Amino acid sequence: MASHIALEEAGADYELVKIDLRRGEQKTPEYLAVNPAGVTPALVADEGVLTENLVIMGYVAQTHPEAKLAANDSPFEFGQMQSFNGFLASSLHPAIGPVLFAHPPLEGEARAAALAKALARYDLVEHHLLKGPWAMGEAYTVADGYLSVFTRWLRLNDLLDKERFPKLNAHLNLVQARPAVAKVLHMEGLHPA
Repeated sequence: MASHIALEEAGADYELVKIDLRRGEQKTPEYLAVNPAGVTPALVADEGVLTENLVIMGYVAQTHPEAKLAANDSPFEFGQMQSFNGFLASSLHPAIGPVLFAHPPLEGEARAAALAKALARYDLVEHHLLKGPWAMGEAYTVADGYLSVFTRWLRLNDLLDKERFPKLNAHLNLVQARPAVAKVLHMEGLHPA
């Protein structure tokens, strides 16, 4: 959803192809020809295929500079945004994923330990990484759409405690109020959390 939000926010001309992960469509020969790793998302551009949300969102921001989706007043600011997105991709996502999506589901002490680890990562975003009101400060960037995916997951599972995560709750509300995000949610058959 994060890459989809970036494309919509950019006003990009794109064709959305839904891949049903539950049905294993990411493992079909047709999709493996696009991304041999068999994971989503993948963006087919004129130059070739890009994979991974972090990369796709950075590409969309750089190819649509008029949309101002990247903190790119300097290479360092762009790097800070990519660092934020990298944390979401390599630290937050792997921590919360097993808590919410493991098959079979985690239970008992294993779930409690995994949840504590994941929530500690959300604490880090709440207290140190989220500058506010947007991820990088005063301007919306692709990092905001990306962060909203993970906070949405928590809220849908009654884990985005308003007392513990006031900034993350406020941020999710801001992101979901954006017209492009509302359109993406509708296109994906989802509702605001």
